Amino acid sequence: MTNDVKALWGEEIGWIKDETLRKQTADVWELALERSVLTADDLNVIPFTLLVGPDLKVTFMDHKRSVVHIARDAGNKINDMYHGELTCDMDVLISGAILCDVGKLLEYELDENGKAIQGSYGKYVRHPFSGVSIAEQCGIPAPVSHIIAAHAGEGNMIKRSTEAYVVHHADFMTFLPFKERLK
Repeated sequence: MTNDVKALWGEEIGWIKDETLRKQTADVWELALERSVLTADDLNVIPFTLLVGPDLKVTFMDHKRSVVHIARDAGNKINDMYHGELTCDMDVLISGAILCDVGKLLEYELDENGKAIQGSYGKYVRHPFSGVSIAEQCGIPAPVSHIIAAHAGEGNMIKRSTEAYVVHHADFMTFLPFKERLK
């Protein structure tokens, strides 16, 4: 695992118990960083969404980490409280939460002032699609690719796994209040 990926995901990626999945998850981030104009440092500065406004102080990584932590907490509660009738595969859940927005590294560019904007690639291929593409190149299993594909609005067209529902809601509950809150 590169130092950049360790700096971005050291604690959270360590929650994935399966060594192969942990390595694959790190590999996806390494490949995305190689292909992106963004650096790991940029991810700790740029806003997590381009849909709210220029003064947003919540960074891409602030949001990403919160989604992973919220999804993990929710998955643990589901596993603790539903008597095995509803379960979450925690490795799949955590990997999917870490990877759900990795495609944004290809969707975003920086303008001449260093401001994050949607790039030309991103205008044609949204991050759920590019994220799945990168993930599959690194051997990510289908249940995790499903989370990446289904976490955003595109997922409203398919049946979601329990893990995909959890990541979807963790993502949107920390996005929609910014976009749609009452003034």
